[in-house]
Amino acid sequence: MDKFNAQRRKAMQYGLMSLGTFVGNSFLTDSLQASPLSKSALGSLRSPDHNGIRLPKGFSSRILARSNKKVFDHTWHAAPDGGAVFTADDGGWVYVSNCEMENRAGGAGALRFNPQGEIAGAYSILRNTTRNCAGGHTPWKTWLSCEEIDRGQVWECDPFGVQPPIVRTALGLFKHEAVAVDTAHLQLYLTEDEPDGCLYRYTANKFDDNGNPSLEDGYLEVAEVVDGGIGKVRWHRLPDPLAQSKPTRKQLKNAMRFNGGEGIWYHEKVVYFTTKGDDRVWAYHVEDRQLSIVYNPAFYLWPVLSGVDNITANKHGDLLVAEDEGNMQIVIISNNEIYPLLQIVGQDRSEITGPAFSPDGSRLYFSSQRGISGRSEDGITYEITGPF
Repeated sequence: MDKFNAQRRKAMQYGLMSLGTFVGNSFLTDSLQASPLSKSALGSLRSPDHNGIRLPKGFSSRILARSNKKVFDHTWHAAPDGGAVFTADDGGWVYVSNCEMENRAGGAGALRFNPQGEIAGAYSILRNTTRNCAGGHTPWKTWLSCEEIDRGQVWECDPFGVQPPIVRTALGLFKHEAVAVDTAHLQLYLTEDEPDGCLYRYTANKFDDNGNPSLEDGYLEVAEVVDGGIGKVRWHRLPDPLAQSKPTRKQLKNAMRFNGGEGIWYHEKVVYFTTKGDDRVWAYHVEDRQLSIVYNPAFYLWPVLSGVDNITANKHGDLLVAEDEGNMQIVIISNNEIYPLLQIVGQDRSEITGPAFSPDGSRLYFSSQRGISGRSEDGITYEITGPF
């Protein structure tokens, strides 16, 4: 048995199936450096703490903000969703969070932290938009906030609240979910929250003086999987990214269909994304242009992960997937194992959104979008500290 087949059989034993090329990362191969988030290091979840969160030993939680409540002089937004962290020049950082409200009641807000991790301020960075679901951070320190509506737009926002937000129509008009930037090639990958949605890629035609890609002058493509399911990806230029003739996902018949695109994340030449309709986690290997399935619940009798949504990773390459309902967990995929990092108890009508690490990786931020009541007006934003 050759090395590839042996590796393929081992992965299928754990339900991590790829009918294409295996992705070289920490959860499909043996890690050279043990992750502090390994299953053996974390152990089992303990009883709920005072905030109703089950955590491993050595971890603790605190509530940072509640929807419609003041943080300093700023009212924290309802329905907190996708988020990201940005480093500040003074050694502190900013956590950005979307607002997924309807009828131009959406937008995005930010929490400012000092170098000691204390909240030093809060403010809005985007207003009067609709259903700002997820998005993505850029290497040039901006937040791309996505509207999850028909002909939705992407807004580029300053996480520090100095520059006004700018709509980036070159990224297409469709039901946007999330964005990830390939830092090696400076291309953007975008998911679409439709049952027959597409995976998109944006390539700039020009760059600024700092080498950053223009988000106003470029072209959008959609992915086709050559063999019709898993394997080699071919990209096709979209004829009408502004959807003036027909929806973008219907413009090319040979485009691959993904059942409800959700979160997306780039890590070491691999683009990971989730699809809620089939609860899958996918991996697109940029250099080889190969698509594979990292997680498929169909191969588990009792799946640990369900209701896949936002996704992030730590520096070791461990994937953290937030659940929309499911068991209200953030679940880790690492070293051929799948196990919970945390669980929110008593909020079964909510979803976990916006997981993001502080710059040094010692703190994890996220929200419960609808809190205990299950209403968007009762969202809660948390911080977890511990031996990450």
